[in-house]
Amino acid sequence: MTTVIGLGNALVDILVDLPDDTLLRRFGLPRGTMNLVERERAREVLDAAAGLPRTVSSGGSAANTIHGLARLGIPCSFVGKVSDDELGAFFRDDLTRRSITARLFADGPETGRAVTLITPDGERTFATYLGAAVKLEAGDLHAGLFAGAAVIHIEGYLVQNHALLEQALRLARESGALVSLDLASHNVVTGNLDFLRSLTERRLIDILFSNEEEALAFTGLPPAEALKEMARYCSTAVVKLGKEGSIILQEGETARVNALPSSCRDTTGAGDLYAAGFLYGMLHDLPPVRCGEIGSLLASRVICCVGAKIGDGAWEELRRLIAG
Repeated sequence: MTTVIGLGNALVDILVDLPDDTLLRRFGLPRGTMNLVERERAREVLDAAAGLPRTVSSGGSAANTIHGLARLGIPCSFVGKVSDDELGAFFRDDLTRRSITARLFADGPETGRAVTLITPDGERTFATYLGAAVKLEAGDLHAGLFAGAAVIHIEGYLVQNHALLEQALRLARESGALVSLDLASHNVVTGNLDFLRSLTERRLIDILFSNEEEALAFTGLPPAEALKEMARYCSTAVVKLGKEGSIILQEGETARVNALPSSCRDTTGAGDLYAAGFLYGMLHDLPPVRCGEIGSLLASRVICCVGAKIGDGAWEELRRLIAG
């Protein structure tokens, strides 16, 4: 039985280490943001970065979270859309290799990819060509996809397709699953603010994750006040504060969790792995502060390496630390 279903953009991450911000300025990419680009623009960025160190891995915010949960032993599946091409096969194989049920539709000219530009301070900026991922539509979703789910985890990047998200939320409610939404990026929040607010005001979201910038974009308030505003409409609200940790408000109970010391190489996936740890704790009926501590633990480990995946050798110790 699937316990957590991820719904999001099926993307392959192409991670490039930059020596400085020059390339970001050249292409007008604000630091720390997700920027949707056309296929040719993505290729121009990669061409400009030729010769710089790069790695390739499966990605997408919700998929990263699902990978983390699967490594902790939670039965998971992922719903998304790829193309019938080499990158699509790479994405599918990476799911099945981790015992994640791949519920992938095939359509579109090319599988989407996120060109992830990493500056020396570990900050990441995305030039994302959605490709086939953007072809995921409301009509693709049906009740059978969500059967047996305790939680449906949705990445905020999907809010740009209002019909898709409305359908996903309707089916999640009919299945009896909790809905978890990660706001994903402050520029996405700003561009879809009225729609996002309508979802929360209708109480369609149970668990709402954001970072400090996203919380500000969503509420217009600093973190502590933003947390209270978010929690007016959902049972669990989380604001991640980077090096300052995170704050949580669940059913009237507030918790503050410290970040763990870590040598940051790349912040890609930090929020996604935090969500994985937090949801793991919730699925085990742990108190909010413990959920946040597990989230912080996973986030602290993923930023030690390039990319949104924690290395295979670290998971045995992580499972032991969580169990203890």
